[in-house]
Amino acid sequence: MKLFKLALVAALVAAPALTFAQSTAQEQPRNSVVKREFNQQRRIGNGIKNDRLTPRQGARLERQQMRIHRQMRTMRAHHNGRLTMKDRRVLRHRQNIASRRIFRAKHRNHRNG
Repeated sequence: MKLFKLALVAALVAAPALTFAQSTAQEQPRNSVVKREFNQQRRIGNGIKNDRLTPRQGARLERQQMRIHRQMRTMRAHHNGRLTMKDRRVLRHRQNIASRRIFRAKHRNHRNG
């Protein structure tokens, strides 16, 4: 059962990261909101790979990133595929909160481990 949970968490973490990993360095996103999302995903993936995050913490942070991404898609849908300045500000604020949570989770777990 524990192996199944670990495999499930690994799949949840790897799926979004794999879509970004397929792009080359020249294909990296230019949009600052998308770049930020890409970097957050990379940080979470590295934390799990380096055992600084438990799979459960990684899954929680991935869900948070998924919610932010879903909100961005909804905002774009309401404004013909574009983000307004207010939308960018809201997304930046949510990514700042997520970034702090990633940092704290990685370092808190590292100190205890």
